[in-house]
Amino acid sequence: MANIWQLYDGYDEEYDCPILDEDRVVDELENQMSEGGVIVDYHGCDFFPERWFHIVFVLKTDNSVLYKRLETRGYNEKKLKDNIQCEIFQILYEEALASYKEEIVHQLPSNNPEDLEDNIDQILKWIEQWVKDHSS
Repeated sequence: MANIWQLYDGYDEEYDCPILDEDRVVDELENQMSEGGVIVDYHGCDFFPERWFHIVFVLKTDNSVLYKRLETRGYNEKKLKDNIQCEIFQILYEEALASYKEEIVHQLPSNNPEDLEDNIDQILKWIEQWVKDHSS
């Protein structure tokens, strides 16, 4: 695996974060993804090839909960505002629907620790069912 910093292409001063080189990330993950059995966790999806995924989960958070989370992380005002607007307009969900077959895209709540546990349970059930459906 490449050094993590080789996957970035500069730094965004306005958002105070590194700029991901999406092509390098896809190249780096290609072999692992073709083997299967991989879960990818990222805050966007439109650059990942459709062939990589059998299911896509988009986490949805209530804006007041999200605001407090991002504020606690020390996000600057622009980054905070843009992230909240992104959630209000469901940008990541719409991106997922535009990038993959609608039937594989699902939203899950992500407001509290109980949601996290429920989501893990739901994903594990989905994996178990998928394995049953695809075993020979």
